[in-house]
Amino acid sequence: MPIPEFKLCVFGTGGVGKSCLTMQFVQGIFLPKYDPTIEDVYKKTVEIDEKQYSLEILDTAGTEEFSAMRDLYVKNGQGFVLVYSITSQATFNDLNEFYDRIMRVKDSELHGQPPVILVGNKSDLEDERVVGREMGQALARKWKCTFLETSAKDRANVNEIFFDLVRQINRSANNPASRHTPRPASNESAPNRRTSNLTSDSAPTSRKRNRSHRTEKCILL
Repeated sequence: MPIPEFKLCVFGTGGVGKSCLTMQFVQGIFLPKYDPTIEDVYKKTVEIDEKQYSLEILDTAGTEEFSAMRDLYVKNGQGFVLVYSITSQATFNDLNEFYDRIMRVKDSELHGQPPVILVGNKSDLEDERVVGREMGQALARKWKCTFLETSAKDRANVNEIFFDLVRQINRSANNPASRHTPRPASNESAPNRRTSNLTSDSAPTSRKRNRSHRTEKCILL
């Protein structure tokens, strides 16, 4: 039986840590230096709930220069990660535009809300927090989606982002009505659950500037 393939998209304005979260999940590395993304596609095979999945993760550009490409990303995507930084109110406010675009392109009124997860990144910078956890929780309730606070640096809740999206996609496929009532993931910034056979099956297809440290294969422990 072929392995199910899911296309996931990561959205958010520049500097929120989209690439850091994706790289931490795919390759287990943290890149502290900000390197603006043009477009990166990562592929990874994972085991979730004793079943294997092939994930194609699109790390999108956060700049307005590439906004015209987003409708195509949304049209082809099956699950969406909306990321803001807890240290920036502006990045939180900007997510409304991303969310509205996704709902419009996916025609949520006709087809129901697609799988979405709201992510407040940089939870390791608690001393610099300006967006309270309760604000993220309130927005997630409004959008009827899962909410997590994460740290790409500390690897807190990184796996859970993508695991939860896969579970949402599966529930949507089995019961379209469940798109409106996703099961909330844990909001505690605790270390991720250990999962066996979590391997990367290919290096990212990248157009990023001067990016190093990438390997052909990795195993996340």
